[in-house]
Amino acid sequence: MRRSSNALILAAVALIGLLLMIPGIAAPIKRALEPLRFATQPHPASGRVVVVEMDARSVAAIRRWPWPRDHYATVVDRLAAAGAQTIVFDVDLSSAGDATGDRAFAAALTRAQGRVTLPTFGQQASAGDQRNLDALPLPAFRPAASLASVSVAPDVDGLVRALPLATITAGVPRPSLSAFIAARNGSVDADYPVDFSIDPDTIPRLSFTAVEHGAFDPAMVRGRNVLIGATAIEMGDRYPVPLHGVLPGVTIQALGAETLLRGIPTRGLSLFSYVLALLLCVPAVRARHRAVAAAAFVAALTIQAVTVLAIQRWLATYYPLGLGIIMIAAAAALVVARDIARRFRDGRLRDEATGLPNQRALSLRGATGVAAVVQLTNLEEVSAVLGATEAAQAVLRTAERLRLCSVDGAAYRIRSHQLALTLPTTEIVEDVMATLRALLLQPVEIMGRKIDVAVALGIAEDGDMVAAALAAGEAAAAGAFWRRAAFNRSHLESAVSLMGELDAAIVAGQIEVHYQPKLALATDRIASVEALVRWRHPERGFVSPGAFVPLAEQTDRITALTLHVLKTVIADVARWREAGHEVSAAINISARLLDAPAFVADVDRLLDTAPVPPAALIFEVTESAAMADPAKAVATLTHFRARGVAISMDDYGTGQSTLSYLRELPLSELKIDRSFVQYAHERENDAKLVRSTIDLAHALGLKVVAEGIEDAANLAFLRAHRCDYAQGYFIDRPMPFEALIARLAERAAA
Repeated sequence: MRRSSNALILAAVALIGLLLMIPGIAAPIKRALEPLRFATQPHPASGRVVVVEMDARSVAAIRRWPWPRDHYATVVDRLAAAGAQTIVFDVDLSSAGDATGDRAFAAALTRAQGRVTLPTFGQQASAGDQRNLDALPLPAFRPAASLASVSVAPDVDGLVRALPLATITAGVPRPSLSAFIAARNGSVDADYPVDFSIDPDTIPRLSFTAVEHGAFDPAMVRGRNVLIGATAIEMGDRYPVPLHGVLPGVTIQALGAETLLRGIPTRGLSLFSYVLALLLCVPAVRARHRAVAAAAFVAALTIQAVTVLAIQRWLATYYPLGLGIIMIAAAAALVVARDIARRFRDGRLRDEATGLPNQRALSLRGATGVAAVVQLTNLEEVSAVLGATEAAQAVLRTAERLRLCSVDGAAYRIRSHQLALTLPTTEIVEDVMATLRALLLQPVEIMGRKIDVAVALGIAEDGDMVAAALAAGEAAAAGAFWRRAAFNRSHLESAVSLMGELDAAIVAGQIEVHYQPKLALATDRIASVEALVRWRHPERGFVSPGAFVPLAEQTDRITALTLHVLKTVIADVARWREAGHEVSAAINISARLLDAPAFVADVDRLLDTAPVPPAALIFEVTESAAMADPAKAVATLTHFRARGVAISMDDYGTGQSTLSYLRELPLSELKIDRSFVQYAHERENDAKLVRSTIDLAHALGLKVVAEGIEDAANLAFLRAHRCDYAQGYFIDRPMPFEALIARLAERAAA
């Protein structure tokens, strides 16, 4: 399985690389990565090229434009006298200027004895004429000077990355200015990449006006190539380049000359970067551990970049840098996606705290045999004394003993305090129970301490885990080690009869809704209530929700029950809002309904016609329910949240969620389960858990409801730690609508 996924990832990376080699594909990304090749290996200029800047100081001194060319004549004479090897102009000399100045400049060119090079370039005829006209220096200047092209061709994104080696102007092949300075030959219209890792600030510079007045050290130009051009912002001639932003054209020409002084750079084939990246991806993709894979990908990126940059630096060959980086990054992303998908899949089948297979894994198993459920009856006490981590270890140690008797060698954690396994049908149940008793009654060792884990077992010989769980509960209630489930028991017959009456009870109005207030601790008022279903049976009296709600879920009657409760709550909310009480109401939503399209549609219709805004309603889902099928849960809850309904996670801390689920689910509030809250003011471990949960929820922008408040000290603890709402018998018991209205009025008056 892993080998096949590795092969698929490498094939995908190979395909991505081939697509990237198609011109234009991902060009912006590759161009964006190109500055890395320069930023990672900066180095100074050689100093063999000196720029004489027509800078702001010079502009201020001369005060005319175009400059009279007698200024150029003086500079040429100064530089020639100082011993400059070549004097190269990056200045437009194609139009006539002041006659006196032009004659002076021509004479200076003659005196320079061939050391001066003048620019030629192509330019557009006019705004409406797309013809390209060649501009050459005035005929009077040409006899005593060489000519070189200063043409610059930016890329499609406007950045200059390369310069030509030679171009044709006026029908004559001419070297580019940078090629002329470096004395390099090249084909017409062939270009080369400029080495922008050269620091432009290290190029020696002289102000034009300083040279004109002789205020410079002749040693700076003796035996060197001098490049004269505009750097003043007001004179234009500026281009954006990689890494350095916008540079004057003369500086770019100087960088080009510096590049060619080291040799003519060439562009290597993309195939080299492609093959290198693909080979480097192989060990990283095949790594079996995440840390090793991460290190391998970092090493792959480093080797890819270092290899390409070293070849660029020492062999002057430019291989694509972005191609390999994108391929390796794509491989890393695919590996991460595969591992996340694998962890998500495994996580859905594993209990997070212990790593044991969970309820879902149990439902997918193919084994048959005797169903057994082991209920850990003192797990809360163990957790309170030792902490949640040690309690999880107690569950794990118990599961390790159960595996010895399991048909498939596995024990499943189906509830926080229940383990399930399948026993063989080839043995007498009583004999297996004797073996289990001997195994389970021995203390388990945790952190060097021996702990007694109290258990009660339920057995269903027809393989029904639900019946086995009921039997385990019976055994725990009776203080017995184990009980056998039997479908002819009176309570099971009563449960079946009860479900047969539920539909009629809804129609007859026997299903009532009571409300338990939630106290807003900041304002000390009732800000919300939780809707709790009650069945007032004409013969049995009040039927406990714990008796019929789970059965309603198992017999597919939970949809009708929930919709009935929701209709009742909406009507009641409208009534108390009319009475002036802005109190929201929370309704419990079963896990089975989170992926039921028909239920979602029915709720939408109720919300569409409701006389109250959706914001007055809160849908509560238990932590374990929300995590059962995260994708569907998120989609359903996000839909309701988008409609304005608040979403609350009930019984937080008792399920198997991870922090990522809190980030992904569209929650408005967390309800901390009573098992953690009720002793938080007395037990330090519980206090730490409650405090950290409140801080986490607030950091995520969620409100916190604490359940199970039984006394004033508990409430004071929650106030002190900025809990938002408190709910429990100390605040108020569940009450029917009329009693709630009276309580709200009483609170309002107070």
